[in-house]
Amino acid sequence: MALSVRKRMRLRPGWWFDGLNIGFMSVFTLLILYPFWQVIILSFSNSLEATTLGFHFWPKTWSLEAYKFLFSYDEIMRPYLNSIARTVSGTVLELLFTVLAAYPLAKKELPFRSSLTFYFLVPMFFSGGLIPSYLLMKSLGLLDNFLVLILPGAVAIFSIIIMRNYLMSLDVALEESALIDGAGYWTILFKVILPVSKPVLATVALWGAVSHWNAWFDAMIYIRDRDLTVIQVIMREMLTSVSQQYNDLVLSDHNQMAELSLSNVRSGITLLSIGPIVLIYPWLQKYFIKGIMLGSLKG
Repeated sequence: MALSVRKRMRLRPGWWFDGLNIGFMSVFTLLILYPFWQVIILSFSNSLEATTLGFHFWPKTWSLEAYKFLFSYDEIMRPYLNSIARTVSGTVLELLFTVLAAYPLAKKELPFRSSLTFYFLVPMFFSGGLIPSYLLMKSLGLLDNFLVLILPGAVAIFSIIIMRNYLMSLDVALEESALIDGAGYWTILFKVILPVSKPVLATVALWGAVSHWNAWFDAMIYIRDRDLTVIQVIMREMLTSVSQQYNDLVLSDHNQMAELSLSNVRSGITLLSIGPIVLIYPWLQKYFIKGIMLGSLKG
């Protein structure tokens, strides 16, 4: 009996730590999740509740005015599909060019490797600016062309450097054993190197997908055809439109309450814009927690 009491006393400090740790992490999690929950609640609230200060845990009056306004644009589905097409094709093309550029740069025996790496690094810090870029796209015939949203971002220099450093950290025995077995460099790349590079591939793919999905400035500059624009440009126009309508309403009648507020529209736009990324991220997250060389060497 005495031994049991002493054993519980020895375990008590650990239990206190576990309790404090669980309590701290629970509060920390709530602080992270509440802003997202706030956005969801505001998107389904009426204008009066959305403009009221304080915490909002549940809408007193449910309203779909924000989503009715967002889907009132007839051309919203085409830009949404354009954004999805741009994200998928742009991410795949960026991954392809990243791998093809990083693999040879990771070879120590590559002639002029340092010079080539420096050649890649220079454009990452220096660019020609907006006007030269526009003139270049115009000379290439890419204005009002869907490829103008994909090709300029196909070579992501930062991703190439990250991929190069990762490939340099791999055990050379992986490639040497494949070379002894008679495999060529293309076979080694796609059947040996890439299967053990899933963590960095997932990271680069997520960076590319988020970048393409959130991009809107290039579409606003280079695209005039409404059938080729992306959803972010349309949502920006919606936000500007409701802002102008709200200001006109306030100026015309101070006593009249608008059915829609800027907070409603911003929250609805946020949910619609982050939807695909939220669906992609859990699928890629499982590769982030894996070790770099997990399962690459056995025996």
